[in-house]
Amino acid sequence: MALLYLHQQNYPCHTYNFMKTHTTNYANTLILIADDSPVAAAVVPLVKDKKTVANLQYELLIENPYRYTSDDVLFMVHAQRADIGRADVEEARKVFFSKGQACFRASPLTKRYGWGIYADADGKIALIACHTNEYRALMADDTVQKVKAMKSAR
Repeated sequence: MALLYLHQQNYPCHTYNFMKTHTTNYANTLILIADDSPVAAAVVPLVKDKKTVANLQYELLIENPYRYTSDDVLFMVHAQRADIGRADVEEARKVFFSKGQACFRASPLTKRYGWGIYADADGKIALIACHTNEYRALMADDTVQKVKAMKSAR
């Protein structure tokens, strides 16, 4: 699924040369599912009336493992939901990352649906189902950094 096939429209944003760039990217890191995840095995997010963030993230990652960074996926989902046109993508991305964004530790995929996110050495990410041997192997690998997804409840 190519989320960058966006409709042309104006997106009001301003460029400031002093904008700091934030990132959500990890390298050689597994984002574990949340401790309070309601599932024991990964499930595909159901599509309701309108695709949710979880649906869009899932589609992008399941169809393109290790193709995109976390920043790429988070921005593409934002751009599609905000209906940002192709002509405005570059500027909108600068504005989007000029302030901190929630990373995949806060994604519904890692919190509710049982999907781990593995970032390889180049920061390219893939979905890893929590009930698989691949997930268990990454958990057991001491060279892979592990971070837990955020809990849904405090």
